[in-house]
Amino acid sequence: MQSSTAWRPIARVFLPFTAGYYLSYLFRTINALIAGHLSSDARLGTADLGLLTSVYFLIFAAAQIPIGILLDRFGPCRVQSALLSVAAVGAELFAVSTGFLSLIVARAMIGLGVAAALTAGLKSIVLWFPRERVALLNGYMIMLGSLGAVTATTPVEHLLGWMDWRQLFEILAAATGATAILIYVVVPERVIIPSTSSIPATLGSVLGDKRFWRIAPLSATCVGSAWSLQGLWASPWLMDVEGFNRASLVRQLFMMSLVLSGGAWLFGTTLHCIRRRRAGAETILGTVALLFIVAQIALILRLPLPSILPWSVVAIVGTATVVSFAVIADYYPPELAGRANGALNVLHFGWAFLAQYATGVVLEQWSTEDGYRSVVAYQVAFGLNVALQVAALAWFALPRLQSVILRIASIPSIMPTGAFDAVEAGIFYEQADDDAEW
Repeated sequence: MQSSTAWRPIARVFLPFTAGYYLSYLFRTINALIAGHLSSDARLGTADLGLLTSVYFLIFAAAQIPIGILLDRFGPCRVQSALLSVAAVGAELFAVSTGFLSLIVARAMIGLGVAAALTAGLKSIVLWFPRERVALLNGYMIMLGSLGAVTATTPVEHLLGWMDWRQLFEILAAATGATAILIYVVVPERVIIPSTSSIPATLGSVLGDKRFWRIAPLSATCVGSAWSLQGLWASPWLMDVEGFNRASLVRQLFMMSLVLSGGAWLFGTTLHCIRRRRAGAETILGTVALLFIVAQIALILRLPLPSILPWSVVAIVGTATVVSFAVIADYYPPELAGRANGALNVLHFGWAFLAQYATGVVLEQWSTEDGYRSVVAYQVAFGLNVALQVAALAWFALPRLQSVILRIASIPSIMPTGAFDAVEAGIFYEQADDDAEW
């Protein structure tokens, strides 16, 4: 009897919201596989395809903060079921659209409809499960939801052998509508008790914090770029630059999606282990960003590596939100965590939109030969993105670099006496500033 009671919230809360997040990830990444069909059927250029796919991220980003307010006021059940209904209508419109404008509107509706998929799920976990299990269930929800990216590869490719992409979206529309009904009917309501904390839980408290703006550019440029690449541009790169045929492309996208699915679990486990050694989540974030930059440079320079290695790094960085939100949890009390996560998510999805669309615009500047885009075009487009990530990493690491330089300079045995006196005076001055601030 007790076991049945323990599993009830899993079946009635966790699994329905996980299904919504699964659909969100499927919609996010499916255009990478059907890009060729969209280009030929709707006569879309590279820039048009980039805009069509990335408008999902633009709408998703714009909706994050309003959705956060709605979740706090009305609860995740009603908000998620209502928005998934919008996504279902958008998927059906996408299936019947023949022009670029109607495709854009449909894709925007899908983006709006699944915009609460993760945040509603995470909030439902907080409301229904013990505090000590929240982090574990968060990781499992992201891991299981990201199986949508796996579905958008080999399984969808097999389905496209039996039907066209329009029929596929009609099935997705029906599945999304069914999930909206499931959440509304099955998930119980829970009274949300207002916080009695004296700390002002306002968005301005987050946006006015220097620590937020130290981490946000790095997290946004890395996570958003990873979503942009896996969600669309990995497919053209592998075909135009790596020379993959259709079967090899689908196989590699499938492997990348498996890596993506395991990324949330890996990051969650790593965070658990490293915090036992009293190291911060910032250390992991900086390391992940550095590996991501190195992987992209390896692609740009076309180093003699198996293609799956750098692309697996790209895939796994897409789940680094687990790390970013852990950093946010270290910065802010629970009263501010939701708004801080929402503000960071705006930048994640906003950057994904910019990166995905801008890459298409850059690629459009080079003409195609025999249907293939120039390697140089991809190198320039990817290189511009990497340059911005390097700048964000330097900004993120600047305080630590200054600290290291100061410590090295304070060692008298390796410095002339006069230089040490000058450095010592500087240390005293900076320490006085720190004492005054803290």
